[in-house]
Amino acid sequence: MTSFDEPLTKALDPKTARLLESVLGLRTVGDLLRHYPRRYAQRGELTDLDDLKVDEHVTVVGEVTRLMRKPMRSKGGTWLEVEVVDGRRSKIYLSFFGKASHIAETRLRPGARGMFAGKVGAFGQGERRKWQLSHPEFEMIDESETEAGEFAAALVPIYPAGKDVTPWAIRRALGVILDTLGPIDDPLSDALRTRHGLPGLAEALTAIHRPRDHGDVTRARRRLKFDEAFLLQAVLMQRRMAAEAWPATPRPRRGDGLLADFDGRLPFTLTEGQQSVGEEIAADLSRPHPMHRLLQGEVGAGKTVVALRAMLQVVDAGGQAVLLAPTEVLAQQHHRSISAMLGDLATGGMFGGTAVALLTGSLGAAARRTAMLDAASGAAGIVVGTHAVLQEKVQFADLGLVVVDEQHRFGVEQRDALREKAGGGRPHVLVMTATPIPRTVAMTVFGDLTVSTLSQLPSGRAPITTHVVPAAEKPHFLDRTWTRLREEVGLGRQAYVVCPRIGDLEGDEGDLAKTDDERRPPLAVLDVAEMLSQGPLHGLRTQVLHGKLPPEEKDAVMRAFARGEVDVLVATTVIEVGVDVPNSSVMVIMDADRFGVSQLHQLRGRVGRGGLPGLCLLVSESPAGTPARERLDAVAATLDGFELSRVDLEQRREGDVLGVAQSGRRSSLKMLRLLRDEDIIESARQEAETMLTADPDLVAHPVLRTEIERLLADERAEYLEKT
Repeated sequence: MTSFDEPLTKALDPKTARLLESVLGLRTVGDLLRHYPRRYAQRGELTDLDDLKVDEHVTVVGEVTRLMRKPMRSKGGTWLEVEVVDGRRSKIYLSFFGKASHIAETRLRPGARGMFAGKVGAFGQGERRKWQLSHPEFEMIDESETEAGEFAAALVPIYPAGKDVTPWAIRRALGVILDTLGPIDDPLSDALRTRHGLPGLAEALTAIHRPRDHGDVTRARRRLKFDEAFLLQAVLMQRRMAAEAWPATPRPRRGDGLLADFDGRLPFTLTEGQQSVGEEIAADLSRPHPMHRLLQGEVGAGKTVVALRAMLQVVDAGGQAVLLAPTEVLAQQHHRSISAMLGDLATGGMFGGTAVALLTGSLGAAARRTAMLDAASGAAGIVVGTHAVLQEKVQFADLGLVVVDEQHRFGVEQRDALREKAGGGRPHVLVMTATPIPRTVAMTVFGDLTVSTLSQLPSGRAPITTHVVPAAEKPHFLDRTWTRLREEVGLGRQAYVVCPRIGDLEGDEGDLAKTDDERRPPLAVLDVAEMLSQGPLHGLRTQVLHGKLPPEEKDAVMRAFARGEVDVLVATTVIEVGVDVPNSSVMVIMDADRFGVSQLHQLRGRVGRGGLPGLCLLVSESPAGTPARERLDAVAATLDGFELSRVDLEQRREGDVLGVAQSGRRSSLKMLRLLRDEDIIESARQEAETMLTADPDLVAHPVLRTEIERLLADERAEYLEKT
């Protein structure tokens, strides 16, 4: 009898076990049982070929319609082309050469049905384009042999596979495992399963791999999704409970001091949201245990003011605060804006304020030494920096608050590195993001944090109008784009032009959408800036900004733009977050389809910040009706970042969303889908909270405790592999 933890090398023949590990990373019986079918082939039904993508490794179920011997022009001899159709009579062509062509010819006959696995290619252009699998692996579905058991079931599972490992090889390996599998300890109690109508784990695993009908699949999937959600929520709940048990120095609000002075000088009234979230944070900071709070809000909702008020509360209580930004441009912008908001309170000394230090990796030796001394001595109550602050030699006198801007750019380990700098206790932690997060993602990726949301925009923020400019279909629309930009500059306003790339041989910046080889390279800042200055924007003051400029040059360009000395800033995504120039009213995003939905929403938030109506023009050559164009239309249709975040998540893999924020999470969710399975996640969260509140160490649930230990061990192993 085999068990979950048994290595596949003992349970299967060595060759199959080695292939499953090297190609798919499956090492144990449990790994293989958790390798679920991607879909199921219904007997008598064929694959829809309309959704194929070039270079994708696929398995299609189709019917052979004809075989054709064709001459090989260069080498002589012949090769075999096999035409296969799907249920809609769409066609794909199989190519076999040499000895393989003769083997295929003996096994493939018109009218026969089979599964064909290989890498998708294409030949021909336009309407004459044809799909192709070159030298595919194949397995015939012979109706007369179904009693042998291979295809006896009404549903045939088709597994995610790879080169040298076919879906039917995986199915046969699983058959061996299921036939020899011993009893399985179920991590979910009988009472919990009864409450939610879930089958046992052994029953669910059998049904997912050997379903009798679609009802079996539905029941098994719900159970296995609940497992993933429950395990994840239990891990996050334990992490949250452990963090809250750490001691932290209380930083209560004072009736006088820097915060009171700052509030008295504010030239505007805080929104209701800023006030209520501020009270939540103030209460957290007063507790003897560390705050772990996520502050999310729309672009321009005023998160920086909320964070600054929290930092001042900590400084008033004798501590220090650090703001960690993902880029030097953003760190410099935060340093400028915080210093400007504080005014003479940022000078310290005789004014009774506190110094605001900037610490980045590219600072000169003297400036860096001064900033580090100010942090270590406590002279700087607020330190703004990049990942350079994480270095061991950077020390603080009394670190009380860590503010992390744009959490999705940092891993958990980096956040923990700053926590360790607080000495005996732990600092309070405030994580900020301007990328709105769907509730299910907040419950999973950020499940160890308390979430606060700013949805109300401060007064003075003007609406932003967004339009798609179809440059290929209507070139005159692009001409009108530059005319419109000149009109804005003529009114004394400023503009951004954003490009996906810096220039020749340079890496891109930002989360660019993947493109296939048939598309031209993305437009580059250096090329576009030259084209505009010599062409449609001739005579305007144009400057370039990108991440590979020397830090002092980046800072000088941003300062000049902020002073109104530059009309048009041609930039990469370094201006995505934190840049605040109230006089900018228009943004043109070139090759907009190369950017993600959330990134486009972030970028356009740079305009309309000073009471001037904002205009964002999304330039794209993507044809109408394509997924890329639909993505742009979605951005143009709404300013609701939460709605767009759902669109973004629907178009990205779950692992992309989870992997950037929690190490190891990519491998733990195989079936759960964050948007579609909100009810399961919510139920699992409630059950995990109830269980761990009553039994924090899971003494009464040893099987679940073992599963959590296994997951955490996988996390650590994955993190060590990365480093």
